[in-house]
Amino acid sequence: MKPSSRISRRRFLAATTAALAAPRLLTAQKSDKQLVIGAGAHRYEVLHNWAQLPEKYSWQTTHNVAVDREGLLYVIHEGRENLKDHPSIFVFDGHGKFVRAFGNQFQGGGHGLEVRTEGRDQFLYVTGYQQLKNFAKLTLKGEQIWEKRAPMDSKVYPKDEDAKPAKRWGRDAFMPTNYAFLPDGGFYLADGYGSYRIHRYDKDGNWKSMFGTPGKEAGQFNTPHGILLDDRPGREPSVVVADRANGRLQWFTIDGKHLKTLDGFMLPANLDSHQDILLVPDLSARITLLDKNDKVITHLGEDPAWREQVVKDGNKLRRNENAEGWVSGKFLHPHDACFDPAGNIFVAEWVHTGRITKLRKLS
Repeated sequence: MKPSSRISRRRFLAATTAALAAPRLLTAQKSDKQLVIGAGAHRYEVLHNWAQLPEKYSWQTTHNVAVDREGLLYVIHEGRENLKDHPSIFVFDGHGKFVRAFGNQFQGGGHGLEVRTEGRDQFLYVTGYQQLKNFAKLTLKGEQIWEKRAPMDSKVYPKDEDAKPAKRWGRDAFMPTNYAFLPDGGFYLADGYGSYRIHRYDKDGNWKSMFGTPGKEAGQFNTPHGILLDDRPGREPSVVVADRANGRLQWFTIDGKHLKTLDGFMLPANLDSHQDILLVPDLSARITLLDKNDKVITHLGEDPAWREQVVKDGNKLRRNENAEGWVSGKFLHPHDACFDPAGNIFVAEWVHTGRITKLRKLS
């Protein structure tokens, strides 16, 4: 990839228009009681509300999902600040059956969540925003390894921003959203709701450097919400950022040098990959699959008329306790999505009552 190269919006939208022109990619169809979206090698059975909570628990705006090597699904919801005795992280087996819960400390600000393998062990990396403004490393059972706050060595935050301050927004705030894990054992942390920087840490969680500034130019961000190490086969590893409010993806070298930009998204929220496919949940009612050359394969759940309704009535739909007005086979606000090893997709939507959908791969 050439440094600072840019994929034109016209080319991307042309590919998008071609995808939208094929109704089979857009319409959820029922076959033998299955609700199916997609086409060809990318057909999925839609299983809304796949993960079921015990009656003693409730969802409070689902945010992120991650799968461990045993196939367990981890889900974090934002929670409410006044519910300190209620878990914010839930774990489910491969059939959607509840396994365990933990993470009370993330109530009121639970956001990002990733599973990472380190040697023989696996760990859970979590971010908290709102009044939490922190990030932490846990075992898969919920025991805390460490917790950290704003990296004051970066010189971009005001005094005491690392001292668990009250909820405060702004470019001088620290509001981390998601992680990308690096080959050297370190990681990147996106400050997606705060300073719009990407911070780099070593394997022990020590701050090393950062890149990016607020703005619209190449290498700048407006809500860098999601981040991923793009190491798909045949590619030089790079860091891809879901630059949400700018409606684009941006790729960078491991050292933070801008490589290319892909326009044409609406509100890309996060990223995951499986084999040579890049998965992009879009907060604006769809999920995009890109091929190995970053060309659009399909937009799962795509329906312009439905999106218009979501934009118009989004607050009412998002907060509807009975899911009145929701349409099977379509999404409201995909906030995160991830693959499992078999190529199935799990979707967490930013809705008040929570919704976890499994897209079971059929082809």
